[in-house]
Amino acid sequence: MNWTLASSASLNTNIQQAAEARQAQLTKPAGSLGELETIAVRLAAMQGSEQPKVQQPYIAIFAGDHGIANEGVSAFPQIVTGEMIRNFARGGAAISVLAKAQKAVLHVYNCGTAYPVEPLAGVTDCSIAAGTANFLHQPAMTSTQLEQALAIGQKAIEDAQAQHCDVFIAGEMGIANTTPATAIACALLNVKPNTITGRGTGIDDKTRNHKINVIEQALQYHRAALTTPLSILQIVGGFEIAAIAGAYIAAAQAGLPILVDGFISSAAALVAVKHNPSVRDWMFFAHASAEPGHVVMMQALNAKPLLDLGMRLGEGSGAGVAVSIMQHACNLHNQMATFAQAQVSEGKAAH
Repeated sequence: MNWTLASSASLNTNIQQAAEARQAQLTKPAGSLGELETIAVRLAAMQGSEQPKVQQPYIAIFAGDHGIANEGVSAFPQIVTGEMIRNFARGGAAISVLAKAQKAVLHVYNCGTAYPVEPLAGVTDCSIAAGTANFLHQPAMTSTQLEQALAIGQKAIEDAQAQHCDVFIAGEMGIANTTPATAIACALLNVKPNTITGRGTGIDDKTRNHKINVIEQALQYHRAALTTPLSILQIVGGFEIAAIAGAYIAAAQAGLPILVDGFISSAAALVAVKHNPSVRDWMFFAHASAEPGHVVMMQALNAKPLLDLGMRLGEGSGAGVAVSIMQHACNLHNQMATFAQAQVSEGKAAH
């Protein structure tokens, strides 16, 4: 796993300065396009181009089941994970619709489901095991399995680059995966489960309280071993969360811009950045999840989500919507006229 510690690609500061200079010359008051200006300038530095673009998004959905689901922490049975993989392949899921609208490549990586899934178009079977172990009683995965999961993410970035991807989006599918994501956040940020545990797919108060108790017990049981970001990921994480963390690290190392989705993906982002801080420079954050723990993650990552629509679906759906914001930012940056081109008088700076 030494590859995960290699430095990320460097941003092009000369191009960044040129992009900032262009923004100052466009026919608008300085800063009047707000975050759209920041997006364009950051993308220019990432892509090493004064004309940044988001034309070929690559959406990778990582799917996996969780042994912790046996503790009754989710409103849905585990068989749904495999059923949703089929739905992705058929084009019936929310992210499938969004990917089609964005002309994005959508590919699913099956990291290991509790129920077998037959070969499907657009799905790569990378199964490590039939889901993780129940981390209430033992580590969710072995060190070897963690290494395999991280490598799935690395392979996804190779696939994305082969498709000439210019922004990478990771989505996820895994019944009960808000439980490991919450446990990861609690362990990494030293916060109590009762302050950030949400309702996932829609559990009631009784089940939420039970979920809190399960996470508390697991963190206490494993407390002595939760010493590093990767040990936390191995002990209370999930195959798909580890694959996303690996993908984020590999994307940053390859110089590929990342658009982070919601709660689960942000847990993976948190692991990636805590493990390898250079990864953070390559991340945009799509939306503010309705999960209560997400705001804590965003604060820890010093992140400002592009959208706040009350979404909590996962599967990359928030990023599938937010990518259009990045496209608008690029179009405005590249196509607006400068004051000189438009023969418009510039305003005077305030003194």
